[in-house]
Amino acid sequence: MYGVKCMAEGEKIYYSLRETETETGIAASTLRYWEKQFEQLNPRKDGHGNRYYTREDQELIKRIKFIRDELKITRIEAIRKELKENTKRSDEKQSALEILLRVREELCEIRKMIK
Repeated sequence: MYGVKCMAEGEKIYYSLRETETETGIAASTLRYWEKQFEQLNPRKDGHGNRYYTREDQELIKRIKFIRDELKITRIEAIRKELKENTKRSDEKQSALEILLRVREELCEIRKMIK
């Protein structure tokens, strides 16, 4: 069940704690802490207590990270409020930042090809 690939999309359904740590840039200890602080973040656990995150879990983690790092909202209560009340505003800012970062990467690649 865990780590099984979805044949239609070619993407895994569940990701380990280590994979999620790598994908999101958030340390495992912080992920475990955030599970206690944000009820929306509820990864599956197997019989040994290993955590398995979905792509949606990873997106939520990235969103919390964006709110903390880019919007400079650091108090847990304030992040919860931002997640609940200002979803559209922070979603738009996060999307814009992700687009700008991709464009920057593409421009760097173009620059390398020109040289």
